[in-house]
Amino acid sequence: MQSPHIQTGQEGERIALAYLQKKGYILLSKNWRFGKIELDLIMRSGETIVFIEVKTRKHNDFGYPEESVSNAKQAKIATAAEAYIAAFKIDNQARFDILAITRVQNNWDIFHIEDAFYPFDI
Repeated sequence: MQSPHIQTGQEGERIALAYLQKKGYILLSKNWRFGKIELDLIMRSGETIVFIEVKTRKHNDFGYPEESVSNAKQAKIATAAEAYIAAFKIDNQARFDILAITRVQNNWDIFHIEDAFYPFDI
């Protein structure tokens, strides 16, 4: 049996994927790993490759989900993104988004931050 925070994270990724697909994003990869680093969602929006970090919380008692994407986490995401770009010989523009999902009463609140951080130029 999975721990509650793993289940919450997986539910958040399902919600994020459905939300982004409704906006016209195309899924390229989900939970892609480079060593111990995982990229939650890799999608295409137009000609842009979008690396999406999904953060899900059942409440905001300990801060907003997007606040947990520290500089160190951003650097790890960038490292894995560089590996993905090299592995698949991608020549498209790329950006980094955060999708913060919080449970509000019986609904999920979705906050999509496009171009959330800029760890390097692609």
